[in-house]
Amino acid sequence: MNKFTITLSVFFSLTVSSVVFSQGPLSDKQEFTRQDTLRGSITPERVWWDLKYYHLNIEVQPEKKYISGSNTIRYKVLSQNQVMQVDLQAPLQIEKVTQDGEELQVNSDGNAHFITLKKQQILGDSNEIIVHYSGNPKEAVRAPWDGGFSWKKDENGNHFIATSCQGLGASVWWPNKDHMYDEVESMDISATVPKSLMNISNGRLTAIDENETTTTYHWTVKNPINNYGVNVNIGDYVHFGEKYQGENGTLDMDYYVLKDHLEVAKEHFKDAPKMMKAFEHWFGPYPFYEDSFKLVEVPYLGMEHQSSVTYGNKFMQGYLGRDLSGTGWGLKFDFIIIHEAGHEWFANNITYKDIADMWIHESFTAYSENLFLDYYYGKEASADYVIGTRANIANKTPIIGVYNVNNEGSGDMYYKGANMLHTIRQLINDDEKWRTILRGLNKEFYHQTVTTEQIEKYISDTSGIDLSKIFDQYLRNTKIPVLEYKIDGKKLSYRYIDVVEGFNMPLKISLNEKEITLKPTEDWKTQKIKGDVSTFKVDRDYYVESRAF
Repeated sequence: MNKFTITLSVFFSLTVSSVVFSQGPLSDKQEFTRQDTLRGSITPERVWWDLKYYHLNIEVQPEKKYISGSNTIRYKVLSQNQVMQVDLQAPLQIEKVTQDGEELQVNSDGNAHFITLKKQQILGDSNEIIVHYSGNPKEAVRAPWDGGFSWKKDENGNHFIATSCQGLGASVWWPNKDHMYDEVESMDISATVPKSLMNISNGRLTAIDENETTTTYHWTVKNPINNYGVNVNIGDYVHFGEKYQGENGTLDMDYYVLKDHLEVAKEHFKDAPKMMKAFEHWFGPYPFYEDSFKLVEVPYLGMEHQSSVTYGNKFMQGYLGRDLSGTGWGLKFDFIIIHEAGHEWFANNITYKDIADMWIHESFTAYSENLFLDYYYGKEASADYVIGTRANIANKTPIIGVYNVNNEGSGDMYYKGANMLHTIRQLINDDEKWRTILRGLNKEFYHQTVTTEQIEKYISDTSGIDLSKIFDQYLRNTKIPVLEYKIDGKKLSYRYIDVVEGFNMPLKISLNEKEITLKPTEDWKTQKIKGDVSTFKVDRDYYVESRAF
């Protein structure tokens, strides 16, 4: 769904984790290919049509690890063109594409498929094509990091199947416009599975068709949805749920788990309404009331599929029983429930336009972990947690990736990004104003795709502080600011090193147990101090190191 005016000259170019959920950054010497450009840029064959609706209709045959079906793509014509790009990754194959019942010519360039339309595409018209496809989709190697279809079995020998595809792309299992800038406005998902199994997808279940040996589950998504957020989850599921009284009224919260896990899930999933209460406080109303909220058990760790958050943390606290902060606070909650559900605001409501800006998803959501703690345990607990996660930061490559080639940046987007946001909170120095900014982001960019520049500008403008150098330092640079200081009698001298040009972030320090604020720059500054100095310490809430000179 286009939310902005696009010009071909701006967007199309022929040039071509260290923790948790990142496969890690590509080398800064990575050479990008034509396929990277076709996947990662807004090509001429993408830019002229605006997505309106999908109907993904597939049959899944677990014994053969095979899928087949179609995707109906409805779109609005933004400018005249007769060729459109649809993406589908090998070994899946397009069988045919039709428009108004006529079969169309398809020319393929790797995973990009260029469809020549016979019908004249007239500005403002709404049209649709149907893409028929089939094959054995890529099997996930290490979902969700290296995704695709996870073909597993549960403890009772039943098929247990799920999809995951962020970064790799939704086109790894279904044909679509596989670029994040244009979200479809609504969609239907129909999945036919063996009769003994259920399929759980995004949105709400609207119908079930009982066939001779199979069952078809029909799901409807009423809100815009990013393509990697679409999923199918197939298993021997049972359901339970609750009604949550939230900021926008009654929210259906539904949970689907394997039959043998029902009782443990009923107890463990109590973190879900706690999450909703905390995040509606910090971020504003849950963005998808019409589509409900679901937690769905899957055979991998988990993922932020919109309104169908997948869960595989084995009903443990922390991250598979571990505290990623090393402080103990990370064992106060189920990491997957809190982190993946936090993405409903930052990833699914506010979505990056280019995966190079993936920090918008991951930094805010990693930060949401300590905001959950803040809500229930207070500021000191939350500060302990986010500061503890600094041990996971590598500082080898920048957080922001390369644009227009489907290149995500460093895995530091998680906890370096979270500590950047924690630092900005100190600079604003008004918790209610900070909460207003976080809620304002979700209101200002509601159901939109965005750029880093838009997020930076909003936070700076709304806070009244020029934060441009802060963002440059932490997002585009690998060095952490160092406050270099020396004490000579009753004179304190200090400056920043390892900073971007013009970096002048105010900094709180403790001098003889008394808090003062310095305004360092790259140049030495000197000020008088009273009495001898027994202690000197930088406020831990700022992601800054210090060194005596």
